[in-house]
Amino acid sequence: MARRSKTAPPRPLDAEAVRNAFAAWLARQPLSGRTRDAYSAQAGAYLAWLAGSEHAAQALNAEAARDWAVRDYKRVMKSRRLKPTTVNQALAAIDALYRSLGMGRPDVKREGLAQVAPRALAEDAQRRFLRAVERCPSARDRAIATVFFYTGLRLAELAALDVADVAVSPRRGRLRAALGKGDAYREVPLNSACRSALDDWTAARARQVEALAEKGAEPGSPDALWLARGGGRLGSRAVDLVLRRLATDAGVELSAHVLSHTCVTNLIRSGADVVLVAELAGHRRLDTTRRYSLPSEADRDAAVEAVLVEI
Repeated sequence: MARRSKTAPPRPLDAEAVRNAFAAWLARQPLSGRTRDAYSAQAGAYLAWLAGSEHAAQALNAEAARDWAVRDYKRVMKSRRLKPTTVNQALAAIDALYRSLGMGRPDVKREGLAQVAPRALAEDAQRRFLRAVERCPSARDRAIATVFFYTGLRLAELAALDVADVAVSPRRGRLRAALGKGDAYREVPLNSACRSALDDWTAARARQVEALAEKGAEPGSPDALWLARGGGRLGSRAVDLVLRRLATDAGVELSAHVLSHTCVTNLIRSGADVVLVAELAGHRRLDTTRRYSLPSEADRDAAVEAVLVEI
């Protein structure tokens, strides 16, 4: 007579205990505080739903019940008219929940997302931003914004620049970025606007260093390109604040990411070769660069408006 395989009896669902164990697991993961909070809230919503569902007895023990439960929960979220990105974020949190329980990722298909170009500033917003940069009294802040706008560097790359990473002559300029994704090294050309802004900052920086020396002090980061008032290196957060202050002055809503996306979008739409743009932007995959040639939300709106017929 064949022996029956023994299976562990289902554990009763104690949503509070599972939530607490998940929070402790999240605290040990290399995640930002914001991501931990989001995962905790989204997994908590799933557990609250699960407790009142037909899957409550098995969904935390058996793989098949787990998959059925998460698929049903996905249908519930869609019935609430949640955006596809919100549904996928919740599914990512549920994946993490099951990994914390020692179970695999649920076999649930993600929602398809509309393919649109990364958000970039419209031309009018770009002009307003550059005018705010032009009237800024700080040579350092003008140079930061101008270089960021025309090179598409990432925030950490810009903040990490040293004086030795920049070479400028009247007709040519090069910037060496060494902290890109995958620590890839690349050189980025500097146009005339960048060269002019960097010339102004180089002179202002020399005066700042001289003033510090007269006070018997030295720059805390003598190699750094961007110096804070006290002579230390300007960090990524401070650089981001410079950009946001200028954006506020221009009446434009942007982040460092949007400004980087704007540079790459401008290159693609000016007709630059996609391979060249990928090299300049430090993209390891051409598919990443090709996304910038996709239509934006503004392009879609304009296309629909263009077919209006006067009656």
